[in-house]
Amino acid sequence: MPTPMRPTDFTATGEARPEKPARPRDAATLLLWREGPRGLEVLMGVRSAKHRFMPSRLVFPGGRVDREDRTAPAASELDPQTRRCLELRAAPRLARAIGIAAIRELEEETGLVLGQLEAGRLRADLAPLRYLCRALTPAMSPVRFNARFLFAPAELATGSLAGSGELEHLDFYPITETPPHELAPITAKVLGEFRDLMALPEAERQRRPLIWYQGRDTRRLERVSQPGRVAAPERESVA
Repeated sequence: MPTPMRPTDFTATGEARPEKPARPRDAATLLLWREGPRGLEVLMGVRSAKHRFMPSRLVFPGGRVDREDRTAPAASELDPQTRRCLELRAAPRLARAIGIAAIRELEEETGLVLGQLEAGRLRADLAPLRYLCRALTPAMSPVRFNARFLFAPAELATGSLAGSGELEHLDFYPITETPPHELAPITAKVLGEFRDLMALPEAERQRRPLIWYQGRDTRRLERVSQPGRVAAPERESVA
C-alpha cells in the first residue's frame, strides 16, 4: 500500500511570532492534474530555501493576487459554479482576479500556459478552473495569505516545464506516494481534499460541502452568505 505524502511545519519561518496578526493577502493556487502511470498526479515544485514563506517546501504553483490581475484580459471567463464558490468570500472583481492570478502564477513559475500568450501578454483561460477549497494562514505567522485552491486538467495547458526558477524540481507527483521533498501540513490537507473529491462521481463533485482551513489544519465548513452579499470575514485565531 502506498505511503501518503508526509507533512512538515506550515508556519516555520524562523521568525518571532508577531505581536499583532498580519493582514492576510489574497492568494491563488492551482492544482494542475493528470492521470499518470502511477495514478492521479499533480504538478508541484520546491520553493527556494531563500523564501520567507514556506522555504524548501513542496508546493503547488501559486502566489498573491496582484493589482494588475483585476483588469487583465482573459480568453474565457469563469465557470458559473467556480465563480459562485469564489464569490462566497470575494467581491466579483476579486473573484475573477483570483482565477487570473492562479493561471499567471502557473505560467511564471512553471512555463505552462492555460490560455494564450499574445505578444508576451497572457490571456488566461478561466473556464476550465474548478474550485477546491480555501486556507487562511495562522495568525502567528508573520506572512499570511487567504489562499484559494483551484484545479484544472493538465491536458489543456501548453508549453514545456521551465518557469522562472522560483520553483525547483518541477514535476507531476503521484498524490498517493511519498514525495522526495517535504510538504507543509496544509499542502497535505489540500491534497487529501483533492483526492477525496476526484474519487467522487463527476456529477456529485459540485454538490459537496465547501470547506476552508483555519490555521494549521482546522477544517471548517464555509458559511454561505445571503444572495448578492459577500460573507463576513472570519474571526482571527492563533490556531
